Amino acid sequence: MPTTGEPRGASARSKRADAVRNQQTLLDAAAEVFVTSGVDAPIREIAARAGVGMGTIYRHFPTRADLVVAVYRHQVEACAEAGPRLLASDDSPLAALRQWVDLFVDFLVTKHGLANALQSDGSGFDALHAYFLDRLVPACTQLLDAAADAGEIRPGTQAYELMRGIGNLCIGHDSDPRYDPRRLIELLLQGLRGPQSP
Repeated sequence: MPTTGEPRGASARSKRADAVRNQQTLLDAAAEVFVTSGVDAPIREIAARAGVGMGTIYRHFPTRADLVVAVYRHQVEACAEAGPRLLASDDSPLAALRQWVDLFVDFLVTKHGLANALQSDGSGFDALHAYFLDRLVPACTQLLDAAADAGEIRPGTQAYELMRGIGNLCIGHDSDPRYDPRRLIELLLQGLRGPQSP
């Protein structure tokens, strides 16, 4: 019987919440390392960034593919949740869209190594791609619609087309350090604005 007055099960819930927070911290650290160093970055670099031992990473993610997939899902969720949050906190829907695109580009840098990490698991990659579209196309659509309704961009831009175009602009970043896709993405976003847009 608990002697502290704490409800039965509260301690277990607290431990579970701590475990989830620790895993989120680990995934955030891994995502940062993947963005700067690629998905083949040493596990010790991720452990150091997260402030945990390498054993902790391997306990949660026995293979590199497990870690990469978890980071992929984590970033998809972060991008999906960021759309409404940015719209609510920013004065301009276009500014919110720009911030969201920046998060999306960070995610795409990680995604480019996903196929190699999964190697021959084509069905696993297809399932993740479907998950990516299901979660991110609606978020991007909401941002585009808000910017069009505010008169900041011309109406009619489809979220899938914009995301695909941004993805295509990100290709080649890994193999050419002189290429900065963000500069071209900024030009693409400028092109969304109508002739009368501020």
